[in-house]
Amino acid sequence: MQNKQVWRLIPLLETAGNVQMAIDYWLLEQHQSGKHPPTLRFYTWSPPAISLGYHQKQYPESWQNLIWQGEKLDLVRRPSGGRAVLHQGDLTYAVVTSGIMGSRLQAYAKICEFLIQGWRSLGVDLNYGQAGRGYIHNPNCFGTATGADLVLANGSKLIGSAQLRRGEAILQHGSIRLNPDTDLFGQVFAQESFTPVQLPQNLNRETIIDALIIAACDCFHMQIELQPLSETEWKAISAQSNLMN
Repeated sequence: MQNKQVWRLIPLLETAGNVQMAIDYWLLEQHQSGKHPPTLRFYTWSPPAISLGYHQKQYPESWQNLIWQGEKLDLVRRPSGGRAVLHQGDLTYAVVTSGIMGSRLQAYAKICEFLIQGWRSLGVDLNYGQAGRGYIHNPNCFGTATGADLVLANGSKLIGSAQLRRGEAILQHGSIRLNPDTDLFGQVFAQESFTPVQLPQNLNRETIIDALIIAACDCFHMQIELQPLSETEWKAISAQSNLMN
C-alpha cells in the first residue's frame, strides 16, 4: 500500500493582506526549492482589502480611499494573476504543491476537486463557470465566472481562484464568498448588481474548513500535519513582505 504524502496544514490566520500574500509567495518559493512540503492553509483578511491581480494595471482611483466600518480598506497586489477581489466576509484557501501535469486549466481542475468534493459533503453543488466576452474589460473577479471558477446552481460565483507557477511548483489561492456586505460591494463595484450567495443556514467557517480539509486529504491522497508558522519563518516572511511592498 502506497504511503500517503504528508502535507503541512497552517492554522487559520487572520492578518493584513500584504502579509497573507507574502506568506503564500514564500511558501511557493520554499516548496520550489525543495525546502518545504506541499501546504494547505485557510485565512482571512484584516483589515478588509481589495486584492489586485499581478498584471492588473487599471482600477478605479476611488479604491485607494474606501472606508468600511471605520477602517480603510487595504489595496494589495497578489503574486497571482486574475482580476480584483474584495476580501470581506470571505474565506481564502491556498494550496502549494507540485507534480501536477497538464495545462494551467487542467491544474486548476485538479486542485479544485477538493473544493467541489468538500462543498458537496456540505450539501452544496458547484460547477465550473464559463467566461463571457466581457471578462477582459471587467476589473471585478466575481463579476464574471471563468472556467477556473466555481459557481452555484443559480449561476452566482462562490469561489474565484488564481494561480502562480514556479517551475513545477504551483500556488493556487482563491476567495470563498461567505457573507459579503452588500453596501461595501456596491461601493467597490458600483456598476454591478450584487448576487447574494445562498448557502445552507447551519454552515459556519469552522464546519466549512473541516469539510475542505477532509476532502483535500482524499483528493490529494495525503495526510496533514498541523504546524503553525515558526518565529524563524515569520522573520523570513516579514523580509519577503518588505520586498513585495
